[in-house]
Amino acid sequence: MEPLEHLLAERACERLVLDFVHRLDLGEPASVAELFTEVGTWEWPEGERRVEGRKALRGYFGSRPADRLSRRLIANVLVTVTSPDTAEATSYFTTYRVDGHTGGMVPAGPPVQVGHYEDTFRRTADGWLLSSRTLFLPFAGPTPQAAS
Repeated sequence: MEPLEHLLAERACERLVLDFVHRLDLGEPASVAELFTEVGTWEWPEGERRVEGRKALRGYFGSRPADRLSRRLIANVLVTVTSPDTAEATSYFTTYRVDGHTGGMVPAGPPVQVGHYEDTFRRTADGWLLSSRTLFLPFAGPTPQAAS
């Protein structure tokens, strides 16, 4: 693999990591499914959740409460290209979130999650896409309700 092609693959995969949280927090959550291959998976082993396929992913992420306000911070994104058509990544995240948001600013509180994602990627005819995302949560708590 040429050095420039390698860098472009890393950047495309990093962009998917960033686009995922942007769509959840600021976009249309159901559109996260478009970042996955047709048979892509999202898994949370601790919660025994596994969602497979774009249609199921669209339903899962689209079912997020409409009154949820969230912001995820992504850091330490490390992409490793494993072949011309595959890559892996690990990234850390911190989630701030409240339910019952009706607008305006919410007093800052502690994060509700701190963890990391382990991702696999595949180059397709449509470009690089997530083939799997696994969520690990060593620090987590309940989502608080916004103050009235």
